[in-house]
Amino acid sequence: MGRTSAKGRRNAVRTARTASGLTQAELASAVGVTRQTVVAVEAGDYAPSVYLALAIAARLDSTVEQLFGEQPGADRPGREADVEVGR
Repeated sequence: MGRTSAKGRRNAVRTARTASGLTQAELASAVGVTRQTVVAVEAGDYAPSVYLALAIAARLDSTVEQLFGEQPGADRPGREADVEVGR
């Protein structure tokens, strides 16, 4: 099973973790992954499984939507297709 790429997608994990006063190693230990996995999630280089996202959110007293949801005003690939031209 390979790694799932998030292609640099932004998230709020680092902000929530630092606000909670946790190190990357402490968060990793709490959710059962390596520190390198936390680094990759925070950088947007790795899309966590639903189970890992839920564990991270629970440990940070947050929700998956708050941590990984689309940021207001964020550009989304293919967004232009949602806009009807000429209306």
